[in-house]
Amino acid sequence: MTPTNRDLRDDIRDYWSDRAATFDDDPGHRIDDGTEMAAWEVLFRRHLSDGDGRALLDLASGTGEIARLCQRLGFVVTGLDWAEPMLERARGKLPDVIFLQADAERTTLPSDSMDVIVTRHLVWTLVDPAAAFAEWFRVLKPGGKLLIVDGDFVSRSLLGRIFQWIVPDGSHSAMSAANAARHKDILAKVHFSAGARADQVAALLRSTGYDEIVIDTRLAPIHRAQATQLDWRKSLLRRSEHRYAISASKP
Repeated sequence: MTPTNRDLRDDIRDYWSDRAATFDDDPGHRIDDGTEMAAWEVLFRRHLSDGDGRALLDLASGTGEIARLCQRLGFVVTGLDWAEPMLERARGKLPDVIFLQADAERTTLPSDSMDVIVTRHLVWTLVDPAAAFAEWFRVLKPGGKLLIVDGDFVSRSLLGRIFQWIVPDGSHSAMSAANAARHKDILAKVHFSAGARADQVAALLRSTGYDEIVIDTRLAPIHRAQATQLDWRKSLLRRSEHRYAISASKP
């Protein structure tokens, strides 16, 4: 029997719940203070400027690393995640931030309630990105800003395929073989099963009503900072991937 979308969302929630205990062990999930945090701050300021007390929603907040970054920038942060074990760790790090359990595609938040919405590495796992983008559009205030940080971790250039062959377990250094198999199974069923390319994501955002869409691939400072935590093979693989940030506005 083919699973329903609801079943797939349950699989996704359970997968990340089981990953929560070791999530911060993986460079690229945890943001180290110092050079890496500074590089992330530059990227976020480039698209969002300083927070100045604006209301920000961190979607798929995980263990709270992006929420921590945004709080440092002066935003009033609300985090939202589907996996309660992730939220438990986030609340432990940031007891003064509100963290809610909900599906990022169905936030249940009030319309026109957020100045900014950010998300890191969520879009690839969306079951229905068009519906998700419409939901986020609803929650944003007019003039509000969306910032997506994501990538295509599926389709690769020739150089990327060579690096992947050298590093068979990919960039997920803390992932067990069983979880890697679950990850592969989920990836085969989501909308972007062939990879979330920036132009495809931008086109969906545009069709949803967003404007002022900017694709930014200047993530090299972040990758260089992360390289200090990786061996040379995993560092090369990460740099070969199609990673990007996309900012967009609600008119």
